[in-house]
Amino acid sequence: MWGTPGHRTGPRLLPVDGRMFLLCSFILEVAWGQMNFAGDQVLRVLAKDEKQLSFLRNLEALKPQKVDFWCDPARPSLPVDIRISFSDLEDIRAYLESHGLAYRVMIKDIQVLLDEEREAMAKARRLERSTSSFSYSSYHTLEEIYSWIDSFVAEHSDIVSKIHIGNSFENRSILVLKFSTGDSQRPAIWIDSGIHSREWITHATGVWTAKKITSEYGKDHVLTGILKAMDIFIELVANPDGFAFTHSMNRLWRKNKSSRAGTFCIGVDLNRNWKSGFGGNGSNKNPCSETYHGPSPQSEPEVAAIVDFITGHGNFKTLISIHSYSQMLMYPYGHTVEPVANQEELMWPAGPLWTGPMTAVSSMPLALSSGTLGTMAFCCQHHRSSPRPRRHGWRCGP
Repeated sequence: MWGTPGHRTGPRLLPVDGRMFLLCSFILEVAWGQMNFAGDQVLRVLAKDEKQLSFLRNLEALKPQKVDFWCDPARPSLPVDIRISFSDLEDIRAYLESHGLAYRVMIKDIQVLLDEEREAMAKARRLERSTSSFSYSSYHTLEEIYSWIDSFVAEHSDIVSKIHIGNSFENRSILVLKFSTGDSQRPAIWIDSGIHSREWITHATGVWTAKKITSEYGKDHVLTGILKAMDIFIELVANPDGFAFTHSMNRLWRKNKSSRAGTFCIGVDLNRNWKSGFGGNGSNKNPCSETYHGPSPQSEPEVAAIVDFITGHGNFKTLISIHSYSQMLMYPYGHTVEPVANQEELMWPAGPLWTGPMTAVSSMPLALSSGTLGTMAFCCQHHRSSPRPRRHGWRCGP
């Protein structure tokens, strides 16, 4: 049901109800050690014109911030998804209605979904312990993924090795899996996942992809052909500090965990910290923003580690960054609307070989489709240049 001016989609709570609710949430948070999002909602908003879009953009400038954009205001008719805390829900609804912005409730209570997720993880963990196995259909913590990496490398040491490329702000190891059947300087493919820490499906996709490579090598002619000519590097957890924090305290944390003098807000959006297009569209100079780009390009150790490794290698042909929430294939450059010279070439993967649902403007599909490795192979072997991960610009996703 779409809310319109003067028509609310739910009852107005009395102030005392809100205070009691927040008190109960705080008590639960302290007891569980996890932030509680009970009553938080996600609204899908539709703006009719540029004027209404500007009203939505004004919400991001609020200090302190009251909303978390999951889909940024881009253009009229495109949905804008906003997460709103329970304490701010009535104010934000009133603001939307006063400016004639239609909306509907996408998620009625985020905490209900998070509780279901946690219960499913606990059940999967009990099963793994009883069977001494690793589930590729459930989420895992940083420690579990890193432990799996050691076992995985030991099991497939003929084609897989582990590389330490640096340390995070909180001094956690940044690890990369290398899949290779040849010498050290062959042409290479880079894949990273989890640069936005709350996008857990991307870590799971990376783990699944790594397993798929080893299980299909020697059986699938496309994959085998790739590894005979190229190396594949996969960074499963591009933001280890943020990822650990999503498990220990705040499930919806997006940034890394760096801190600086002069601001009480923590973290930088690592996907806005690249040198290319730094500070451009889709990023924010406010340290409290979810899209804060950081004080300078490559200021964050997690980003610097990737840059140093890729430039030091010197022979990467394809860079792929896996994100979640949207079904899009993104190609350079996200910080400008001007088409690049080889736009037709970059659009080629969206042709008939691709089997996954997507829109050819933005990030990877939620999970790798059956056509992904085949498409990747053709891109790498037949094309002079390959897409870089989208790093800035319109954002639709956590």
